[in-house]
Amino acid sequence: MCAIVGVFGAKKASTVAYYSLFSMQHRGQEATGISVANGEKIRLYKKRGMVADVFSQTTLDSMEGTCAVGHNRYSTAGSESQGDAQPVFAKYKLGEISVVHNGNLVNKNEVREELIAKGAIFQTDMDTENIIHLIAKSQKDALVDRIKDMLTKIEGAYCLAIQSRSKMFVIRDRYGIRPLSLGKLSDGGWIVASETCAFDLVGAEFVRDVNPGEMLTFEEGKEPVSEQVFEPDYHPCAFEYIYFARPDSIIDGKNVYQTRLQMGRKLAEETPAEVDLVLPVPDSGVAAARGYAEGLGVPFEMGIVRNHYVGRTFIEPTQEIRDLKVKLKLSPIKHLIKGKRVAIIDDSLVRGTTSKQIVRMLKEAGAKEVHMRIAAPEIKYPCRYGIDTPTKSELISANFTVEQIAQKIGADSLGFLSIEGLIDALGSERTYSLVSFDGNYFAGGNAQSPGCTTV
Repeated sequence: MCAIVGVFGAKKASTVAYYSLFSMQHRGQEATGISVANGEKIRLYKKRGMVADVFSQTTLDSMEGTCAVGHNRYSTAGSESQGDAQPVFAKYKLGEISVVHNGNLVNKNEVREELIAKGAIFQTDMDTENIIHLIAKSQKDALVDRIKDMLTKIEGAYCLAIQSRSKMFVIRDRYGIRPLSLGKLSDGGWIVASETCAFDLVGAEFVRDVNPGEMLTFEEGKEPVSEQVFEPDYHPCAFEYIYFARPDSIIDGKNVYQTRLQMGRKLAEETPAEVDLVLPVPDSGVAAARGYAEGLGVPFEMGIVRNHYVGRTFIEPTQEIRDLKVKLKLSPIKHLIKGKRVAIIDDSLVRGTTSKQIVRMLKEAGAKEVHMRIAAPEIKYPCRYGIDTPTKSELISANFTVEQIAQKIGADSLGFLSIEGLIDALGSERTYSLVSFDGNYFAGGNAQSPGCTTV
């Protein structure tokens, strides 16, 4: 769920990267970093914390260069130490290199053990460090060939921006699991980012999505060169539309807000409830709740107020912090709720702890009945492609029936969107990554099919 950005050919590359990361803060709150290249050297600054807190204007002004790569961290692999922040920088035979990565490498441990056996020394637990070592140990002469060599040895989900002192390479895995888009800056420079909301903030024009299996090479004085390194096997992650992305982003050609609205409408068809009003769990449940209310023909109300100075609870690293932040984050409007039968719509149900607190909060506010509806299917399988659900024991739907979960969270009823309903809402023209719902772990080997074109 991390955010990455790559900027090339921009006069103030560090500032463009900063604002891009700021717009994608929702994708990771643990740490942030930017590295800037000026043709001769790479300068790196990274630290734990939010983008606005980590970077000062003085820091950005000191990072001179026309190429920048940046990262917001949400930990799915590695610990929460500052050393596990990105970009990952190293000096090696060909010079200096900096890498940012969104996704999870499913063969991380096997690759790492092999590298250690050959003498590699690791300083972090991140799978991203594997990438640096594989590039450094490659016997190819040119960096672009070392990168291609590295790509044949990694498997899973990845969007990468790799920076040398004078070039930038951008790669999206052949499954296209995580989103990545290309834009053009007003000063003639280029930008790639995990979400298009970054383009809106920095005034960039959307060009297109980076294709699954594609590598883009950016070099001064030239148009970006596109190379289809792997044959595409397109499986974009459905969770981008359900939860991860900002509502104003366009992910692989689809507006996130509109897809969530449609999920809510399908939810109303599949699991209606006799209620007086529909409430969303803000903010990612708002669009689905509006669609649910439209589907039922009952009033929609913003009956829960969110404190926007508290971060997203799902991506906090410990359960204790998640529990506390729900109380700090959400407050009911009692006069709207008292004596009413309410449907509360959330985007997903993972562990059940947040849902239990929300149901309790609504009943304490005087709700006569609380019917919880989830605008996503039941999460029954751990995701190994970049979502923080590492074991089945943490997934409440993997261990209990819908009726048992309703009882555990204190709801009068509980309903989920079906997998078929989700696909219908998203559109059946693509095969989405639904591993959390159906357990289909499709990512395996890497088949190459090279060829070059310009963007």
